[in-house]
Amino acid sequence: MAITRVQDQPAYVLHRYDWSESSLILDVWTPEHGRLALVAKGAKKPASQFRPILLPLQPLWLSWRGDGEVRTLRAAQWQGGCVMPTGEALLTGLYLNELVMRLVARDDPYPALFEIYDQAVRDLSTRQRKLASVARAFELFFLRALGVLPSLSHESSALTPLDPKQTYRLRAQVGLMHAPEAAEGAIRGEQWLHLDQAMHSAQAWEKTVEASQDLSLVLRLQLRGLLQEHSGVHTFKTRQMWLDVNAMGSQTGGHAVAPTAL
Repeated sequence: MAITRVQDQPAYVLHRYDWSESSLILDVWTPEHGRLALVAKGAKKPASQFRPILLPLQPLWLSWRGDGEVRTLRAAQWQGGCVMPTGEALLTGLYLNELVMRLVARDDPYPALFEIYDQAVRDLSTRQRKLASVARAFELFFLRALGVLPSLSHESSALTPLDPKQTYRLRAQVGLMHAPEAAEGAIRGEQWLHLDQAMHSAQAWEKTVEASQDLSLVLRLQLRGLLQEHSGVHTFKTRQMWLDVNAMGSQTGGHAVAPTAL
């Protein structure tokens, strides 16, 4: 039986694990093959061609072979045009990776979502858009791709169209529901409708990032609740990492800064 070979597939490394003294296990994401595990033999050796390439948040071309749970990496090439994010942009990118690893099943392709992820990572690299807006836009597309984002144009319980002048809140187990204007996290119907229109527009990513700018703070807790509900995780590791670093900074007299994107 012939061994499957895949050549030059667009991919991102989501996470790396030590496999031996010289090799790595990679959790990678591709548009056509979904998430899969690859062993990169000898990747930790100083002379390995893989060593400077197999990094998270870098667009790659990968080739591999095999049909088992863990395939063997044969070649890797950097696509170029995307520098490694730093600081909070790097942490935001790792947060996106954590979402994918926790909620996307192995070998389950999401080509349209992969394209959204690619645009998000490139925005994090250039920092031409606000990090919080990029994170919120990705969360919205991510939840929609998984089939767990309720309609943003209708109230979930009554299935009636939103009133642009009323206010609504997104709840994890209920969906979009009417809320008093003074309620925490209440967003006007016209703003929810604007988000919905942006997500279905021809320039969906750009329009959704733009529509999220003024709502990123109130959307953060609502979308986080939905993500926690479906992942079973109360606090994502990347956010906890940021909280721990800030706590250490506070203990040593540093200034703690809350992440705007996480």
